[in-house]
Amino acid sequence: MFPDQELLIIGSNPKPRHLMVPGVPGVVLLNIPLLHVSACVDRMGDVAEDKASFYSNAEDYWREVPPTVDGMLGGYGSISSIDINGSKAFLKKFLGEGEGETGTGCALDCGAGIGRITKRLLLPLFRTVDLVDVTKEFLDKARTYLGDDAKRVGNYFCCGLQEFVPETGRYDVIWIQWVIGHLTDDHLVEFLRRCQKALRPDGLIVIKDNVSYEGVVPDDVDSSVCRDLDIVRRLVGRAGLRVVHEEQQKNFPKEIYQVHTLALR
Repeated sequence: MFPDQELLIIGSNPKPRHLMVPGVPGVVLLNIPLLHVSACVDRMGDVAEDKASFYSNAEDYWREVPPTVDGMLGGYGSISSIDINGSKAFLKKFLGEGEGETGTGCALDCGAGIGRITKRLLLPLFRTVDLVDVTKEFLDKARTYLGDDAKRVGNYFCCGLQEFVPETGRYDVIWIQWVIGHLTDDHLVEFLRRCQKALRPDGLIVIKDNVSYEGVVPDDVDSSVCRDLDIVRRLVGRAGLRVVHEEQQKNFPKEIYQVHTLALR
């Protein structure tokens, strides 16, 4: 329809699902199903061929993002409470001290940024939380943003998830939100396998992320991709994990893509 269209999609944080038409100021096409847009093809192969640029471009993008809640959420800071409340209700379904329930000793916040999720979701539920993020400035900010609760942070790891190796058997919960789009398929599968080894008995891996309508949709702005739910499930299966529970986040603005939460074991 518009051969020169520029695609703006959700990558690693909430963003509007819309197309802007170059050369036609102010023209915005809202809520177009991706399977009908020719620009939205599966470009994961292209990403896999140029992994170095895929990761370095993402690091460059995040270095320019302000270390604030609004920055972490791509300008959608207003949804933070809705997001946290939904995540808390999801996670509490699994936590407890009985047989088969997930413990509350230690959690890992992946793609933690300044610690928004650590502060409002994980620290209120777990005795200790570790943070991992590729941007040093975000982790530096987390030390003050977390306030007095920072004393219950075990480690601040500055590392990309494609290289990060969590300690074997350390975590009850590994929380991975709005960051899998910054990993290639193979790196995501390998990271999930490492996470599985890092779980305590009855531990849980949680992925919470945007899902596309169909296929893999690239975001050249922050150097990420958005996958559809079936692809995410297949990658989870390749990692030797299974989805034990899944929910769609409710009450997010209609102009952003659906966000799904998956509990894995």
